[in-house]
Amino acid sequence: MDYDPQELEARWRERWSETGRYEADPDADADDATFVTVPYPYPSGGMHIGHARTYTVPDVYARYRRQQGDNVLFPIAWHVTGTPIIGAVERLKNREEKQLSVLTDTYNVPEDTLSDLESPMGWARYFIEEHYKKGMQSLGLSVDWRREFTTNNERYSKFVEWQYRTLRERGRLEKGLHPVKFCTNEEQPVTTHDLLEGENAEFQEYTLVRFGWERDGGGVVVPMATLRPETVHGVTNAYIDPEATYVVAEVDGETWFVSEYAADKLEYQARDVKVLETVEGAELVGQTVENPVTGDDVLVLPADFVDADNATGVVMSVPAHSPDDYVALQEAKADTDYLESFGIDPADVADIEPIPILDIDSDDDTYGEIPAKSAVENRGIESSDDPALEKATKDLYNKEFHAGRLKEFYGDYAGGLVEEVRDDYKADGVEAGQFDVMQEFSEEVVCRCGGDVVVAEQDTWFLSYDDEDWKQLAHDVADGLDAIPENTRDEYHHTIDWLNGWPCIRNYGLGTRLPWDDQFVIEPLSDSTIYMAYYTIAHRLQEIPTEELTQDFFDALFYGPEAVEDAPEKALDLREEWDYWYPVDYRFSGNDLITNHLTFYQFHHGELFDEPQWPQGIVIMGMGLLEGQKMSSSKGHVVLPGEAIGEYGADTVRFFLLNSAEPWQDYDWRDDLVGSVHDQLERFWNRAQEIIADPGPDERPELETVDRWLLSKLQDTVRDVTTAMDESETRSASQAAFYNFEESLRWYRRRTDLDRPAAKWTLRTVLETRLRLLAPFIPFMTNELHEQLTGTPAEDAPWPEPDTEFEDESVELEERQVERLTEDVRDIIDVTDSDPDTIRVYVAADWKRDVFETVVENGDNVGAIMGQVMQDPDLREKGNDVNDLVQDLVDQTRGRDESTLRAQLELDEAGTYERAADFLAREFDAEVEVFAEDDPDIVDPADRASKAIPFRPAVHLE
Repeated sequence: MDYDPQELEARWRERWSETGRYEADPDADADDATFVTVPYPYPSGGMHIGHARTYTVPDVYARYRRQQGDNVLFPIAWHVTGTPIIGAVERLKNREEKQLSVLTDTYNVPEDTLSDLESPMGWARYFIEEHYKKGMQSLGLSVDWRREFTTNNERYSKFVEWQYRTLRERGRLEKGLHPVKFCTNEEQPVTTHDLLEGENAEFQEYTLVRFGWERDGGGVVVPMATLRPETVHGVTNAYIDPEATYVVAEVDGETWFVSEYAADKLEYQARDVKVLETVEGAELVGQTVENPVTGDDVLVLPADFVDADNATGVVMSVPAHSPDDYVALQEAKADTDYLESFGIDPADVADIEPIPILDIDSDDDTYGEIPAKSAVENRGIESSDDPALEKATKDLYNKEFHAGRLKEFYGDYAGGLVEEVRDDYKADGVEAGQFDVMQEFSEEVVCRCGGDVVVAEQDTWFLSYDDEDWKQLAHDVADGLDAIPENTRDEYHHTIDWLNGWPCIRNYGLGTRLPWDDQFVIEPLSDSTIYMAYYTIAHRLQEIPTEELTQDFFDALFYGPEAVEDAPEKALDLREEWDYWYPVDYRFSGNDLITNHLTFYQFHHGELFDEPQWPQGIVIMGMGLLEGQKMSSSKGHVVLPGEAIGEYGADTVRFFLLNSAEPWQDYDWRDDLVGSVHDQLERFWNRAQEIIADPGPDERPELETVDRWLLSKLQDTVRDVTTAMDESETRSASQAAFYNFEESLRWYRRRTDLDRPAAKWTLRTVLETRLRLLAPFIPFMTNELHEQLTGTPAEDAPWPEPDTEFEDESVELEERQVERLTEDVRDIIDVTDSDPDTIRVYVAADWKRDVFETVVENGDNVGAIMGQVMQDPDLREKGNDVNDLVQDLVDQTRGRDESTLRAQLELDEAGTYERAADFLAREFDAEVEVFAEDDPDIVDPADRASKAIPFRPAVHLE
């Protein structure tokens, strides 16, 4: 039977669908209930191969747990909340060329179907049905499709409303001014999922140092932003972009000079801003402004490196403590023509010298009196274009923050460590009117609609993630998780610590309306924190009228009959199913969601549910590359699962995705390697067909040593795969079950007569076990082959357990010796370029074995070994031979497992080689003779026998 993945896989998909194979209901007879989830897709576009891996990894774990006897729930739904779909629809209606190209060229949407996508739900439904759902079903995902829903479904909205009313009642929602990410195009707050760029951007509060400038007889504030307010004593000059657009504006009743964009940002941050005049930056060039702390006059220099869109667009320079500023000042001094073009006397700039403001506690002299100068010169940096400058600046900032002590002119703060006094120094400056504050992002942020995103102060409802008691609950949840990989636990804790209030509403978009103010919509990340609970009862809620889904209904469902006066019976009935499945055992999710969704998930579960219902585990997944480059739908740089499955088959696609890397590692889709995986699976199929056609006897025959060796290796494999699967190490598991064991099979096929009944029985036993091990990874092929072999699909057979009857370390050691000897003989033949007629194998004498035993007992303590062996008069007589042997054996055994070495002592080395003599003779087409070194009838024409040491026989080719 030839391997035809398309025909085979279509047949199994139909069978699963017709039988409802993966529809999971509470079952008291199951060993355990396992609940596996993955973030539901946002269908703003099509499914690509990166998504395929995202959903296949949890499917593998779900299938594994089913074979372990668990009743497994693996559901999926569709996240249709927010504005990205609305924006995509608008771009389609406007017939934007880029949007049309993505739809028709990348995602193969037929042109006569485009009109169906011109409504948000038309768009969503198309990509749900034609891409995601088809793709998931083609991949063979074991999803319970009865439970699917969209997040703008009426019943789901009732569930979200219950959550937000409850959070409000518990004081976890507050209303007030709060910094938010605000799209200047859509004129509403946005969150991570709405962003095209800057998804990881954090809010930063800049200190604005209020420099003063006399302009036309009036005082003007020229605010300059810094994250290091304590460096104000070290300011020597300032920079501005002379060609950028700036404004003179009235800000909260004062006259300020800032960039045009800064004026807009300040207005968004609840400032009263009125632009009085628009000017070029050149107006400030050559002017002096007054340092509000020191009273010094500071010269403003022109610089094209100033980003007028960042902060206020005017920057202060601290060349003693900023390598960037130090290099910029040297370059400014050198460019006299440029200075003169603005009417600046180069001599005035030449007179500017760095002002040190702190000393660094350090045991070395890396940094001198002028730390920035030392940092630049030590690295040989000569220009602002040097890539080393950025790291030099970062390293110095870090060193000064942790080890910098302010000089004596800082008054009460003199001698203080920067990290201990910065916040207080800033607060004092604000109170004294020398400083102000401004919010900015740590990087550029752009909305999916293309609009600029700024920090805005909005009167909004926000989740109070800054409540210390709520933070502690979230920390408790994180501490109880099985975090895979383990280092992600620290990332959750870090995110919990820095999270502040999170704006949870939008002015418009798809989703659930705020229940007490329906002019607002709950934003996407905020409506998707506990939807896993909804999965447990989603299919049964369809039977209940929407109007019955009240606050009391969900209180009774999740908190029990005591939570309300007259608990609805339907809610209590559903509570049993929720309680059966909850908590979520493992959530598989992307690394990029640690700083938002996955941490919100922990906050909300900690608050809304008791500890037994808290998440049990989270497995993080890496990102995908395509031929070494980041996938991009907008650039058409994607592979669609349907196309890949059509070419290679779903099992090949799955196996490649799972073999490329562990779940948390990034992987790279490469067509040539995918094709190679297809060929390997086809060979596996063909080998299996040979066994199925001639499976050998049903009863176990008498087994030879090599048969027992392969069966023992099989038990090792079962143990390795099971351990890896328990840790969600899907790559290690699939490698062990397939590729690693193939090495053993290749050796077995070389070693023995495959026509023997015992060999046929062994190969059948091995195949049956491997099919069950591989069933989670390649379910189509394994189900088919296992059913052909046994009458039962692999997924319906229990997960293998190691069979202690076949675990035999001695036969594995014996076969390892044969394999080593084979390799040694092969190496000698290759080196000598010979074709021997006779191969003589010499096993070490008994006295050498006695020395080996002493080495095993004493480890690598040569003194103890020699002291013990020299007590034997016979060994003492051998003198240097014993000494040399001890050293060889210590080197040979160092670092090896003691139990394995002791097992070697039980091995009949000569008997091992004699039993393998027929194999070696076939392998090398030569006569094979085995001798003990001290055999009186030994044939040793080349005097090789004396070279033998225990388990490293000497070899002579003739």
